[in-house]
Amino acid sequence: MPSTILPESLISTLPGHTYTDPAYFAREQERIFEAMWFCAARATDMPKTGSFKTVQVGSESVLLTRSRHGNINAFFNICRHRGATLCTEPEGEAKRAFQCPYHAWTYDFEGKLIAAPNLTKMPDVDRVEYGLRKIAVREWLGYVWVCLADTPPTFEDTVLKEVVDRLGEVANLDHYEVDTLAVGRRIVYDVKANWKLIIENFMECYHCATIHPELTEVLPEFADGYAAQYYVNHGADFGPEIKGFTIDGSVGLDVLPGIDEDQDRKYYAITVKPQVFINMVPDHIIFHRMYPIAADRTIVECDWLYLPSVVASGKDLTKSVELFDRVNRQDFDACERCQPAMSSRMYKDGGVLVPNEHHIGAFHDWVTEALA
Repeated sequence: MPSTILPESLISTLPGHTYTDPAYFAREQERIFEAMWFCAARATDMPKTGSFKTVQVGSESVLLTRSRHGNINAFFNICRHRGATLCTEPEGEAKRAFQCPYHAWTYDFEGKLIAAPNLTKMPDVDRVEYGLRKIAVREWLGYVWVCLADTPPTFEDTVLKEVVDRLGEVANLDHYEVDTLAVGRRIVYDVKANWKLIIENFMECYHCATIHPELTEVLPEFADGYAAQYYVNHGADFGPEIKGFTIDGSVGLDVLPGIDEDQDRKYYAITVKPQVFINMVPDHIIFHRMYPIAADRTIVECDWLYLPSVVASGKDLTKSVELFDRVNRQDFDACERCQPAMSSRMYKDGGVLVPNEHHIGAFHDWVTEALA
């Protein structure tokens, strides 16, 4: 904390070491990413029996796969025999089962141990007990959410509460029918910055007039510095001459049929702690999920979701995708510019937040409480 007394207009940020210290990041992995519901993958990325993805959740590698019953299971990606990593590829399709490349212990898509050298000579080995260790799974908005905690917090009191706090009620998001949409474009960004810098950036618009000229052209109120997330259920209006959420303000694509009149020609944004951003506009959804890899590195995977008919038709999505892709790159460049300064002696006690950013203080309190 700064040693001087701050004027009422300013509140302090987290100190610099919280963005750089590997030990602090390890605590975040354990007490935030491995303890909360974490959005791991789009369910349609695993379309068939045996389709799988491996994702990093905190310090753990998680294996997601679709079973023969059509549901998606999640397991720690570790062989129960000697701890070898079971699947080393980021995604793929297993034909019949998962086999450890070390000693050939083999598991079905429900995680049961079904084969191993000399297994029949070990009748006392319970094939379920020595199967893959399961992880709690929940599908929502067409995405697979996992929680590594032994006793996961309720989805309603954590993830859905974030939506209620931002939009007033979950129904205001349900209108968009996100689970029915198709991925029109996916871009993966490798950001050399701490995950908290990215969340802080996404939560405020004090920077919008400075680095987002294309965005403030489409959403003029952003130039005033107040983010859409500052008010409950507030949507930022499109400019009067703007026809769609595109790089040049031109007409967008087919409007999502479920949205109501109040949501037309507006942009909404939600932060779902600890690692999801949802952006809602009339004709598509922009869905970010972060994978914090190190104190100074975060992978961000961003999906642009449209009506399946739009994606199937092969319509040109360039103007639609380019707007937020450019915003993302501008944001991530700013975060990467901040990261080196987090270890400066000048940032030892942190920085300050102006009134337009005071709501970020609640995020800082949340992080501090989670690690307490």
